[in-house]
Amino acid sequence: MRAPMTTINDIKDNFELLEDWDDRYRYVIELGRTLAPLPEAEHSAANKVSGCASQVWLSRQVARAGAGEPVLTYLGDSDAHIVRGLMAILLTLMSNRTAKDILATDAIQVFDELGFREHLTPQRSNGLRAMVERIRRDAAETLAEAS
Repeated sequence: MRAPMTTINDIKDNFELLEDWDDRYRYVIELGRTLAPLPEAEHSAANKVSGCASQVWLSRQVARAGAGEPVLTYLGDSDAHIVRGLMAILLTLMSNRTAKDILATDAIQVFDELGFREHLTPQRSNGLRAMVERIRRDAAETLAEAS
């Protein structure tokens, strides 16, 4: 049985406790290890996120909430440990949310609050933005299809 899902507030609290960036990076990599496995069939061209230096896949499922609002749930994978960790934080923030909630969430701001702007290489920052934009685009398309 998997441990209960970490919340974004848990992640922020843990970041507060870890003052050294080496410890924070280790924590981010550990978060990446908690991601649910992405089935091999989902490692497809359609799920590949372009704009990332690493191999990155995001697979989306859409369900309906009680009020009929579309809820997007994601599974993801990457061949880079740190990217899997960043993805774990991003999915904690954006997965299992309504399309409207996703579009109202400024994920980059949350990553900036955690201090990643100063501690990610430009390539990793671009990859993170590509993942965020993919999820936001999915949410916008899902909302448009639901109208």
